[in-house]
Amino acid sequence: MKAAYIEETGPPENLRFAELPDPEISGSQVLVRVKAVAVNPIDTYVRGGMIPMDLPMPYVPGCDLAGVVEAVGPEARRFQVGDRVWGSNQSLLGRQGTFAELAAVEEGWLYRTPDKVADTDAAATALVGITAHLGLFRDARLQAGEIVYVNGGAGGVGSAVVQMARAAGARVIAAAGSDERVQACLDLGAEAAINYRSQDVAEELAKTAPEGVNVFWETARQPDFDLAVGALAERGRMVLMAGRDARPEFPVGPFYVKECSLHGFVMFKATPEEQRACSEDINRWLETGALKARIDRVLPLSEAAEAHRIQEAGTIHGNGALSGKIVLQP
Repeated sequence: MKAAYIEETGPPENLRFAELPDPEISGSQVLVRVKAVAVNPIDTYVRGGMIPMDLPMPYVPGCDLAGVVEAVGPEARRFQVGDRVWGSNQSLLGRQGTFAELAAVEEGWLYRTPDKVADTDAAATALVGITAHLGLFRDARLQAGEIVYVNGGAGGVGSAVVQMARAAGARVIAAAGSDERVQACLDLGAEAAINYRSQDVAEELAKTAPEGVNVFWETARQPDFDLAVGALAERGRMVLMAGRDARPEFPVGPFYVKECSLHGFVMFKATPEEQRACSEDINRWLETGALKARIDRVLPLSEAAEAHRIQEAGTIHGNGALSGKIVLQP
């Protein structure tokens, strides 16, 4: 099979596109003929050695995939040959990734792709959709009628948070770094959107949600806890999913006096059962159009190194070049 892979961690140039042996399946694994994969920031962190992990070499990156079942292991029970599937949580904890024509995946990490949903949309929604769902519903326990603020509402995870919160009956306020991205937040369903580069976020939130927001979703690598705690309502919940090396100041007094709570998580530590529960809502919302994939560009898998360069420029260097997911197709 053709695959994008590395033989040692390093810059995007370390990604080769060449032949590797077809993966062999066993137990409850499923062999998937890959039709689309998505690029995520964590793919670049692992490839670059920024997150130390024991990687099987040659190592194939890529968390997300959508494709067709080509074979099933002797203990696999959930799928049959020919089923369309999507999933995430690959390339981590010793697992090979999805940037290949074929991928061997434990069936517990796969979900059926609805008939009307394109493979590119399923792949682009996988990691960001599961992440958004876990944070909103498992951890923050969002309820209909509550107010959610999303910092970075036009990004990969942020756009999923905006749409899912709306689908669940919540009110959504979002922030983004340009007028175009502010409009994108509104188009996704936010009732109000703030340009955090040209407007005072605290002032705008006080106008739009004078009693405070119930859930404050932070996507930035350097969270502003003074802003967040000031904006939270009584018993508000803040969700963190980025900022591995951040050490910001924290206003302890206002936080506990309001009886607020702070939730940090990484999606790949969620159990297969927890992620499958997310997939059920994601599939339903994709089918009905309540959740739409935000795709910036679709490239051939042979351009995986270029895709990683673009992703790094947007995520680490913040050049604003991306307005959605990069999807690759074998």
